[in-house]
Amino acid sequence: MRVAVLGAGVVGITTAWYLTEQGHEVTVIDRRSGPAQETSFGNAGGVCPGFAGPWAAPGMPLKALKWLFKSQAPLKWRPRPDINQWKWLAAFVANCTPEAFARNKARMQRMAHYSLACLRALREDTGITYDNAANGVLQVFSSDEEMQGGARAARVLADLGIAHRLVDGPGVLDIEPGLARSGATFSGGLHLPGDETGDCHLFCVALADLLAQRGCTMMFDASITRLVREGDRITHVETAAGPVLADAFVVALGAYAPGLLRPLGIDVPVYPVKGYSMTCPITDFDAAPRSSVMDEHSKVMVTRLGGRLRAAGVAELAGFDGRIPDPATAALSQRVQALFPGAAAYEGARFWCGFRPMTPDGPARLGPAGYRNLFLNVGHGSNGWTQACGTGRVVADLVSGRTPDIEI
Repeated sequence: MRVAVLGAGVVGITTAWYLTEQGHEVTVIDRRSGPAQETSFGNAGGVCPGFAGPWAAPGMPLKALKWLFKSQAPLKWRPRPDINQWKWLAAFVANCTPEAFARNKARMQRMAHYSLACLRALREDTGITYDNAANGVLQVFSSDEEMQGGARAARVLADLGIAHRLVDGPGVLDIEPGLARSGATFSGGLHLPGDETGDCHLFCVALADLLAQRGCTMMFDASITRLVREGDRITHVETAAGPVLADAFVVALGAYAPGLLRPLGIDVPVYPVKGYSMTCPITDFDAAPRSSVMDEHSKVMVTRLGGRLRAAGVAELAGFDGRIPDPATAALSQRVQALFPGAAAYEGARFWCGFRPMTPDGPARLGPAGYRNLFLNVGHGSNGWTQACGTGRVVADLVSGRTPDIEI
């Protein structure tokens, strides 16, 4: 079949890969000049199945209310006269129950671990490199309350059979010696040895090159304006470069998917949650993280990507506001320098922001979408890099009429 994949982020590129592997004639369409130039460009760099889970959790609404009054809170809500924001928030709160959290956590864990297996198989088959490493991820806690939360998370991981270990304060420094220079006191940590790291943008560029070599058509600088329907089918997609006809269409546009789908009567509960990152060259490798550290106190993740240090954090519900304000970058930079002083050329850091395509319950939306030849692969939130290969493989299977390897 001819399949058009709308979106060239990590979700779209991996979907195109598996569709091409299954013998389809694939065209990838994106408004940018190359792959992964939006949300997939500057994320934290962690492929972290162990952390995969919904933000909607018991106690989160109360935490969010407290953070409203903090200038450097990890979650910021900027109320807007936007019915979609309020609908999303209402659904988010409704999912902050123990039962909903357990159900959604299990779904996301299942997909995330399947995705990591798919990524490893893809890497073995292609030899693709992207400043990747498989040295695990360490979540660090600064208070007894945070450590108790880590213990609860460890019990869930144990029930799911996922490798992990809780460590005390000295154990944190054994895993990540660079943290010793911070002078900070840690109550403990949760180490996930099976998690990986890598540059999502580099991965997408390399995979897009392989796709082009295998006959996949890449249409860049081609803004998508609308999907055209006829009866119960989509006939073509209109773009700035002209119409594209196909037998099947996959929407992988992240936070921008709802705007394209609403005219078709499809309401996807995805809202943009803005995040920031900074990238700078490492100048002292002994002072830098060995792998990746998730600081539970600030919700900032710091990752070594080859010779670079990447730090990402903050979550803002503020619509599509692409500004990068000084307070946000200052808060991010200050926390990273406090954790890893002298590790990198912080004065030359490059800052970036992107929009996580969040669903209120956590899991992405996959599969058929109301029309016989229209499929979705959207709503991965902060788990896009972690879940992309798995959801790409599942959606490719569904387009091909195959039964996916896992239950979705």
